[in-house]
Amino acid sequence: MASSAPLAFTGPQPVLVQAAQEVPPEEQPVTAEPQAEAGDPTQGNVIVVSAEARNPLKDPLENVNAATFEITQKVDQAVVAPIAEVYEEDLPGPVRKGLRNFFRNLMEPVNALNFLLQLKPGKAVETVGRFAINTTVGVGGLFDVAKKEPFKLPYRRNGFGNTLGYYGVGPGPFLVVPLVGATTLRDLIGTGIDQSILPFAVGKPFNTPYYAIPAFTVNSLEYRIKFDDQITQINTSDDPYYAMRETYLCQREADIAALKNRPPPRDCSIEAIMAGPPLPEGVLAETVETITAEPVEQVEPETVPEPEPPAIVYISKEVVQPLPES
Repeated sequence: MASSAPLAFTGPQPVLVQAAQEVPPEEQPVTAEPQAEAGDPTQGNVIVVSAEARNPLKDPLENVNAATFEITQKVDQAVVAPIAEVYEEDLPGPVRKGLRNFFRNLMEPVNALNFLLQLKPGKAVETVGRFAINTTVGVGGLFDVAKKEPFKLPYRRNGFGNTLGYYGVGPGPFLVVPLVGATTLRDLIGTGIDQSILPFAVGKPFNTPYYAIPAFTVNSLEYRIKFDDQITQINTSDDPYYAMRETYLCQREADIAALKNRPPPRDCSIEAIMAGPPLPEGVLAETVETITAEPVEQVEPETVPEPEPPAIVYISKEVVQPLPES
């Protein structure tokens, strides 16, 4: 997921039930009963309930971000989504594609520069070729001629956020910025550099609001349309803020991995995100597999025979009744 377009997508992170790591001895509670040694699955059955560890470095401004995200959601539902729907359905397709291609073509030199910085000269040359073909044959970039026969040069988006990540710069704290959406400190800096190259290198009219406002509007609406299904999934999840944050971070990890010709480090689907992180590999995972609950022996209740009824004892006494007097 690119970071240069706004993400109009709150609550505590979901609690997960999973095996916890061994608690250091100095932090273990003191109990009267002796405890079994940690990591020994033969010392009884253990059920551990723990919450997902909170990483303050990943989201140090969580409260502020969550509040900003909530406002962004309301603005998206009230303003951005309806406008995007009208833009997609009512604007003629050729006009919409022409606007998208025009503004995208203007950023091709930035894409090529970043491929060059990432030591990918082949992709840099192809991107420069796309720019030259679409600018000339494609009438200033209105038509994406380069992706068709006989050129077959696909569009590849790139940026300085990717370049920084390629060289090992971490994402830094997660941020939700008004008008920008979900991003990180690294991607925010990278996007700022991307958007500044054309105005500084060329000047007018690219350093004026007459270019900046239409470019931002068209890119934002195209972004909203492209990720409409994903945004709906996030908004209808149990924890929209958590889903939005983890989806963005996961997709950015996948982007950087692709630049290094590596597979995505994890599944970025909403279902996988909301299911929580997988159990770690190694000793902990093996311990989890070996700890099994012993079957509980079913003890049938003892049958107590019903007591026999007491025997009937007839007690008779001699009764002497006087005769009536005559």
